[in-house]
Amino acid sequence: MRQEKDIFTKYKIYLQLEKSLSANSIDAYWRDLDKLRNFADDKGIKIQDIKYEDLQEFVAELHDIGIHPRSQARIISGIKSFYHFLLLEDYIQDDPTELLESPKIGTKLPEVLSVNEINAILDSIDLSTPEGHRNRAMLEVLYSCGLRVSELVNLKFSDIYPREGFIKVEGKGGKQRLVPISDIALKEIEMYLPDRGVLTVKPGNEDILFLNRRGSKLTRVMVFLIIKQHVALAGINKTVSPHTFRHSFATHLLEGGANLRAIQEMLGHENITTTEIYTHIDREFIRKEILEHHPRGNKLKR
Repeated sequence: MRQEKDIFTKYKIYLQLEKSLSANSIDAYWRDLDKLRNFADDKGIKIQDIKYEDLQEFVAELHDIGIHPRSQARIISGIKSFYHFLLLEDYIQDDPTELLESPKIGTKLPEVLSVNEINAILDSIDLSTPEGHRNRAMLEVLYSCGLRVSELVNLKFSDIYPREGFIKVEGKGGKQRLVPISDIALKEIEMYLPDRGVLTVKPGNEDILFLNRRGSKLTRVMVFLIIKQHVALAGINKTVSPHTFRHSFATHLLEGGANLRAIQEMLGHENITTTEIYTHIDREFIRKEILEHHPRGNKLKR
């Protein structure tokens, strides 16, 4: 207890002398730090022993009790300053705030499509047109697998494993991950293949799944325009982009009770994962989570 008291005394001196903060600013830092001290006391741990997962829980509590995002950001900034000091003074060896993110202030949340709206968009596609089966398969894969648009347009035949129920996706930085794919999405791909088979494929595009009418890989802009067209045909008055499907995918899984770590693994997120917290997740566990909680998964017979 004596060491902890010494830590806070030294930190106050650090703020006064090295940071040259005013008395009012120091008081504000102190009040915010008190919130973390109380949290640590309730958990029965020393403040210098707090881990990243403890801080995540603390931030979640700030949100749950209704503290404004701007105030949350200020508190987190003060906590980061405190642990930076502990690191400088060799009280700790690793900074638990390194990956701690502040809430985005003034950022509008992306639109989310309901399952009925997703179905309405898919139903607006005329399957008698040359591109109909392609567009339906493409949007079904986008939603069922939560892909980025760049991952969708680069999806290859050789990356699809229908027997196992997975696709291999190359995400940001060339990093690969396996993503479960629903039987519905696989069926839509199967329905599209005869139309693709009559195209004259441009050299270098032989393994690309979704092609334009000239036999080349679709562009990101083309996918956006296709979505915009069918959103309008479905009578949906929302700003919808390819990312809206990805965001809806994750939202529907969360609302359905899916494991958060499985969703993060599916989406290929890196900035919110650490080896200590998000350990390797078994592929079959991920597949089970997605198929149990995704709206498309409940129709599977696999």
